[in-house]
Amino acid sequence: MRQPARKRPRRIFSKLLLGLILFVAIAGGFWFGLIPQRLSPFSPVTLDERPSFFVDPKLSALRFDTELCQAVLKQPHIDATPIPDRVSQNNCGWVNAVRFTQTGGAKIGVDPLTCEMAAALTLWVEHEVQPLAREMFGQEVVRLGDMGTYDCRNIVGNPFWKGLRSQHAAANAIDISGFTFADGRTISLLRDWKGSGKESAFLREVHRRSCRYFRVALGPEFNKAHANHFHFDRGLMWTCR
Repeated sequence: MRQPARKRPRRIFSKLLLGLILFVAIAGGFWFGLIPQRLSPFSPVTLDERPSFFVDPKLSALRFDTELCQAVLKQPHIDATPIPDRVSQNNCGWVNAVRFTQTGGAKIGVDPLTCEMAAALTLWVEHEVQPLAREMFGQEVVRLGDMGTYDCRNIVGNPFWKGLRSQHAAANAIDISGFTFADGRTISLLRDWKGSGKESAFLREVHRRSCRYFRVALGPEFNKAHANHFHFDRGLMWTCR
């Protein structure tokens, strides 16, 4: 018996809705790093080469996978050491984090930083910052100016988000204030961002290139609170300013 015509649109709508829900669930799984690497259609992220496609889900796969983290974060790219998880009742702490003293050939003292952020930072330094430094200045960056990673606090500098925890409260963010080169030259965001010289051009280009690795990449033009540093994180929001 032929089904009444009026029921067909309902069936089509139900299938479309089910498909949409399934798509959102799968996308959310990749977004939050809930889908294990073994079930992912994407190859594991590697620090050996500059990633070309699907950078974000590959980095997200590191979020809770400690074994994958140790397989990816290895020398000579980074001297990462795993640290125990620490989660408190006030929405602060970290999961699957590391400490390290060098990344991409540049010294920096970091303790703690989430695994996916450490991988993102290493990819940015090794495959974006260092090639640009060699191209523009004929030498590499030997030290990154670090203004900290973990801080149990809310977002600052933006009244709209002031009631929300910063990604710093989850050790999922880092602030970079400048760069020191092999010959001792230093480039500072506070001093060199504004200008027309090579230093300013370098800062603006490394900021632009950071957007492929970090979901949030903020610089001095975002607001006064970021006048002296880049803020990078891999939280829930996505903006590059």
